[in-house]
Order: sequence, then structure tokens, then C-alpha cells
Amino acid sequence: MESYGSTGLEGLLHKSYTVKISEYIGSGWATLKKNLGGFVGFTLVVFLINIAIAKINQSASPVGTLISLLISGPLNAGFFIVAFKLLRNRATTFGDFFRGFNNFLPLFLVSLISSVMIGIGFVLIIIPGIYLAVAYTFALPLVLEKKMNFWDGMEFSRKLISKNWFSFFGFAFVLVLLNLAGALLLGIGLLVTIPLSVCAIAAAYADIVGLPSSTSDF
Repeated sequence: MESYGSTGLEGLLHKSYTVKISEYIGSGWATLKKNLGGFVGFTLVVFLINIAIAKINQSASPVGTLISLLISGPLNAGFFIVAFKLLRNRATTFGDFFRGFNNFLPLFLVSLISSVMIGIGFVLIIIPGIYLAVAYTFALPLVLEKKMNFWDGMEFSRKLISKNWFSFFGFAFVLVLLNLAGALLLGIGLLVTIPLSVCAIAAAYADIVGLPSSTSDF
């Protein structure tokens, strides 16, 4: 595997680590509060885009599905871009949420292929899908931050998280519960719980993978 500009990245696969669920959620909340308006506003934009796509799909047109496949990776990367900048105490602008489109192809591919793999896993008696859904948690941020190609990002994430998969499953389960609670608040709570979840994952990534201060601003 290539180093992707990060010395000793491969060595992470040979080191043990602890998944600190409460610490990551606390750090995620602290990160979210630094730009609460921006995160909520961007989440609302994503909601509105998804509503528009749903309306297109109602017409039995494949265009909506195609648009969703094309933009989901870069849009989801926007949450991480801002979270990573805030974790490095750098200033952000609302435009940063859309900077994933600057690296469109690799982010599109990692989102598409990981979704396909997870989908196939769910078809195969569900358990493989659950395994991959958790194991690919770091795939998108690795492609974004380490500039990995989509397959290396997916495989590195899978290998790294598989070292402590059940702890990550517990982390993912807590995040699901947070978002269920957000959905119960007439769905409005999701405007906070969705970016909180991503910020918590960004905190986990920074702790386990590392987030060098010299990293470029994507």
C-alpha cells in the first residue's frame, strides 16, 4: 500500500487502539458547537436536495437516482471537511461544505462502491452487510484526507476497524440511537444529530488515524 503522504500509516494496522465512544461524542459536540449554524444549514440543504430527488423519483424517472449517486459522496465529505478544519482550529466558511466536489471522482467512487458492497452484503443474509457498514466507517475520510484511491481507502478502513469491530459496532449503534431520537423530534432533531454523528466519527478518525496539522485544506 502506498504511504499517501502519511508516514507510518501502514503501521496503524499493527497497533492496538481503544474506541472511546463517550469521548468521541463529547468531542463531536464540541466541534459541532464551533459552527452550529453552518452544520445545521448544510444539513438542511442536504435535506432539501433529497426531497427534490424524491420528487423526481416519483415520476418514475431514473434521473433522481442518478443525481443521488453522483452527489452523495462529495456532499457527505463536506461534513468531514469542516469538522477536520475545526478539529485543527482553522477558520471555516459555508463554502467549505461543498469543497468535496473539488475531489469529485474519488469521493463519488468510494461512496458508490462501498454502498454497492454493503448492499450486496445485506442481500447475503444481512450479517455481511452489517459488518461492512461498520468496517467502512473511515473509508470516505481516508479518501478525502489521505488522498487514497477508493479501493485502498475501503480496504484500509476495513482492516483497521476490524481490529476492534465490536467496539466500533457499539459506537455506530449509539450514533443510530442519537439519530432515532432526532427523528422522533418531528425530524427536526436530525438537523443536529446528523452533523453531530459525523463530527463524532471525525473525532474518532483524528484519534485513531491521526490528523496532522500540516494536512491541506482539501
